Amino acid sequence: MTVNSEFSNNGSQSASTEQIPWDKDALCGQTSPEAFFPEKGTSNRDAKKICGQCEVARECLDYALENDERFGVLGGMSERERRKLKGLGAQAITVEFENSQAKNRRL
Repeated sequence: MTVNSEFSNNGSQSASTEQIPWDKDALCGQTSPEAFFPEKGTSNRDAKKICGQCEVARECLDYALENDERFGVLGGMSERERRKLKGLGAQAITVEFENSQAKNRRL
């Protein structure tokens, strides 16, 4: 996954594209990005299903949490699910991630 930072977390525009080390192994790079950024009110099930099979989903989730990514499905979790992880310790995040991945694999 190549992260295109068109908008920074504060809403200002940026033209930078950041290459992240695990991107070549991310399954999302082999599929349509629209699945990971569904329109409001539509299902994110397809993206979560892909994340459930991805071997770098945890790295993706860690990236999303560290960079306060507010949009899309990253690491198998929606924006709302990631917000709930804020303030939790590493062990609790691991438990939530593993539960989420197990659920996503059953989709």
